[in-house]
Amino acid sequence: MAYLTRAVDAQLDQLLPHAVAIAVEGPKGVGKTETARRRATNVLQLDTEEGAGVLAADPSFSASSDGTILIDEWQRRPESWDYVRRAVDNGAPAGRFLLTGSATPVAGTDTHSGAGRILSLRMRPLALFERRGWESSVSMRELFLGEADIAGETDKTLADYIDAIASGGFPGFYEAPAVLRNQQLDSYLARVVDRDLPEQGYTARNPSALMNWLAAYAAASSTTASYQEILDAATPGQANKPAKSTTMVYREKLAELWMLDPLPAWDMRRSPFAGLAKSPKHQLADPAFALRLLGVPAAKLTGRFNYLLGPLFESLATLSVRVAAQASFGAVGHFRTVKGDREVDLIAQDQDGAIVALEVKLAANVGDDDVKHLLWLREKLPDDVVDAVILTTGSRAYRRPDGIAVVPLALLGA
Repeated sequence: MAYLTRAVDAQLDQLLPHAVAIAVEGPKGVGKTETARRRATNVLQLDTEEGAGVLAADPSFSASSDGTILIDEWQRRPESWDYVRRAVDNGAPAGRFLLTGSATPVAGTDTHSGAGRILSLRMRPLALFERRGWESSVSMRELFLGEADIAGETDKTLADYIDAIASGGFPGFYEAPAVLRNQQLDSYLARVVDRDLPEQGYTARNPSALMNWLAAYAAASSTTASYQEILDAATPGQANKPAKSTTMVYREKLAELWMLDPLPAWDMRRSPFAGLAKSPKHQLADPAFALRLLGVPAAKLTGRFNYLLGPLFESLATLSVRVAAQASFGAVGHFRTVKGDREVDLIAQDQDGAIVALEVKLAANVGDDDVKHLLWLREKLPDDVVDAVILTTGSRAYRRPDGIAVVPLALLGA
C-alpha cells in the first residue's frame, strides 16, 4: 500500500535538522512507526526481545552507525527515554533520535520528563485531507497568515462524510470493506480492555462496566457533559454505580493509551473575557469508535440516530482542524462562556498568537445567524483573529460580504 503523506511529515522535516530527539506519540495503528521509519538509519523495536537486548547491551548507542536511530514502542522499556536524554546531554548530533510510543509509561516508572531535551509530537488518525480521494484547496497555514484564498469545489456529499466518520482514520483499514473494517474497529476496542490496559498495569475487574462508561463517553462526543452525567448515562437505573475513583482510573488509563482526545477550553491569558467555561469537549481518538461503541449503523445516522450526526460531524471536523493546525505548530481549543451565550466550536492558534475561529455546521447553506458568534469574537479581538470560518457540508468555498469564510470540510487542508 502506497505511503500516505501526513501533516506530521512536514513537522519532522522542519525539526530533524535542528532537534536531537523527537518523540512521536499517539494511539496504536495511526502510522507513527511507518512515518518515523522513513527517516531512520537504525531501528530498535522495543516490543521484541532482540530490540530490547540490543538496547540493554548498548545504552549509550555508541555501537550504532551515524544517522537517525528509531526507538519504536519506547514505553515498553521506559529506561530508553533516559538513555536518550543522557545522550542528548552528552552532545548527540541533531536528528539522532526518533522515539515512537502508543502509550505513556506505566505509572510509577521513574522516568525523567525529558523537558528541554526531547520534543513531543502528537500523531492522530488520518485527517480528511490526508486520506486518499480527499483534495483540499484552503490552507490552514494561509489562514493563520491572513492570506487564505477561499476557493474550490468538492463533489463530497453528506453520505461521504458519514462514510468518513464510520471508516475512521487508521491507515491500515480505513479503506477496507465495511464488514471487515467494523470487525477491526471492534477488535481494536476489545484489545484496549483485555490487553493494552493490563500492559499499563491496570486490569478492569468489570470489563463490561468500563465499556459501558466508554460508550457513554462516546455518546457525549463534542459536548462538555460532566463526568457525573457520563457515569449516570453508563449506569442507568443502577443503584450500585462504580465509585468515582474507579471512573477516574478509566479516564486516566484510557488517556495514557491516547484513546481519549478531549478538546481543551481555549485559554488566552491576555484576553478581555471573563467567565469562560473551563471544561473540555469530549472526543475519542477517532469518531469511528463512537459508532462502534454505541452500536449505531452508519446508514441510520440520517434516520433514527440523526441526533448523533451533528456531534460526530463536529468530531470529524475537530480531528481535521487539529491535524491541520498542528502542521503549523498550532493548537486548538473551544470557546464558551459559562452562561453559554457565546460559543465558538474551535479556536485554532499558531505559535505567534494568530487566531482562526471556526464554527462547524452540518448543512450546506450558511445564514447570518450562523456567523454571529464569529463576528462578535472578531470584533472583540480585532488584532488577534486573522480569519473566521464556517465549516460546512456544502460544495463550494467562498467568502461572505462580512468577511466570514465558508469552507466545505472536504476542502480544508494544512
